[in-house]
Amino acid sequence: MEETPQPIRALLVDDHALFRESVARVLESDPALHIEHCASIREALHLLSQHPFDLVLLDHDLGSERASQFLPAARQGGFEGRVLVVTAWVSDTEARRLMRQGVAGIFLKEAPLSELSEAIRAVAGGGMWLDRSFARMEEDAGAGGQAAPPVFNDRERRALRFVLEGLSNKEIAWRLQISESYVKAILQSLFQKTGVRTRGQLVRVAVEQYEDQL
Repeated sequence: MEETPQPIRALLVDDHALFRESVARVLESDPALHIEHCASIREALHLLSQHPFDLVLLDHDLGSERASQFLPAARQGGFEGRVLVVTAWVSDTEARRLMRQGVAGIFLKEAPLSELSEAIRAVAGGGMWLDRSFARMEEDAGAGGQAAPPVFNDRERRALRFVLEGLSNKEIAWRLQISESYVKAILQSLFQKTGVRTRGQLVRVAVEQYEDQL
């Protein structure tokens, strides 16, 4: 008998009470999602220190705070989950900055809630999500600009170290205290970020090009 998968635990950070309460209520109707919410980065850091979360849904403009202030503080506090920026608007320059920091995607509030649920699942599973309006960022990088090197988050770095040690997915799952399917999602994210297709290629590329991140 298969075990019932644990719901995705997400923290919604937005300074507009009506928006965050309404969105949280709708998302909570999905049994695969568990949503908590707060209004500021300070509150978010406190909640992250008290409870485990897989994902943070982060508004870009939080009054006197900005999304770019969150990730360094969260990582320093030990948060190893993923971050999806959910915002009304963000410039291309700021979007690139956030992606370099390690956010897993940018979702614009003009999109339907059903699409937000899809984005949450994709990001929590180790994937990336970019609103269609930012598609040209990838095109620009491939057409002439030098693409920024991929940045691995803490969980990806830890999983990659175990891959280099020769551990199986099951052994990595036990070491990280996560499901084996989550390990597979992390590896798929590493494949995507490094442009490889196999575990052997990942090991070689990691040793040759990304030793500074291990």
